Amino acid sequence: MDEFFMRRAIELAKKGEGWCHPNPLVGAVIVKNGKIIAEGYHAKYGDLHAERNALKNAKESVEGGTLYCTLEPCCHTGKQPPCTEAIIAAGIKKVYIGSFDPNPLVAGKGTQILKAAGIEVIEGFLKDECDTLNDIFFHYITEKKPYVIMKYAMTADGKIATETGKSKWITGEAARLEVQRLRHKCMGIMAGIGTVEADDPLLNCRLENGRSPVRIITDSSLKISEESQIIKTADKYRTIIATVSDDINKAKKLEDHGTEVWKIIGKNGRVDLQELMTRLGQEKIDSVLLEGGAILNSSALKAGIVNEIDLFMAPKLFGGKGRSPVEGSGADDPSEAYKFRFYDQKLVGEDILIRYKALGGNTCSQG
Repeated sequence: MDEFFMRRAIELAKKGEGWCHPNPLVGAVIVKNGKIIAEGYHAKYGDLHAERNALKNAKESVEGGTLYCTLEPCCHTGKQPPCTEAIIAAGIKKVYIGSFDPNPLVAGKGTQILKAAGIEVIEGFLKDECDTLNDIFFHYITEKKPYVIMKYAMTADGKIATETGKSKWITGEAARLEVQRLRHKCMGIMAGIGTVEADDPLLNCRLENGRSPVRIITDSSLKISEESQIIKTADKYRTIIATVSDDINKAKKLEDHGTEVWKIIGKNGRVDLQELMTRLGQEKIDSVLLEGGAILNSSALKAGIVNEIDLFMAPKLFGGKGRSPVEGSGADDPSEAYKFRFYDQKLVGEDILIRYKALGGNTCSQG
């Protein structure tokens, strides 16, 4: 039953996906006399944390009850007061904790406070399952940079477009809906100027009640058209243009439309993606979905910013000289490949979603 209650807390935590940034996803369940008497989750940044939400929702007195929480309870004051105080005051006698919180403001202190108050604490319960909730938060809170997911759709022979450049549609409706969920999940979405010029995308989230991500466009020469959908809707969706251009007049015109123009110069005269990630982290953007096409994919891998690959593979073949998901010079030898580890896979309609994680849980490496 302990596993059942924690898995219920995990399911609750998932309900906050897309709304808690840059906070973690957390679920909480309170049990007394073998039955659930309260549930809660962190529903939105700035709102009550999962533990306080559960206490608020209690159907009866929780005194003497057991709390199942997917993440170590906080013990500091941020947007909300410490959850440890509320747990102790409520008379909870036992707490099951899933994940350790790497936030230096917590990092074991929450557990220590509960134990010092005489509460029995079981740590690391279903830890692996709880950890999977917060890949984004764990990376962001330790690295101060966004967690980057490279997403692309390809055929079974590795093509993202035909030789003529046509790509609509490689995958089916179910896979395209899953991409919208990814856009809702991630706080930012990034594309290169080539993709903007070729497809004129909107890069918003089209889920009902979904949250659209911050749009980030890498445009070294500041070529983006004021007639593009990105610029025409910049007053509706936060939009950042990263550039190395000195064209002050063009920058001013773009800013007049509501965009933010960031000048971030790398050693090769192009936008420095590592520096861009640092700047985004400072803006509390904890995650970025790469939908920028083969050139941006290559640059992102070379810069070492990719944490995860979400590959949608369709059961079809293009053949010929169709485009690869990653362009650029590429590896000269198999030993120079960018290496990832398999994470999971699932059927999405008629397509397969395969997820890979960077080796070591950080970012990709070559060779």
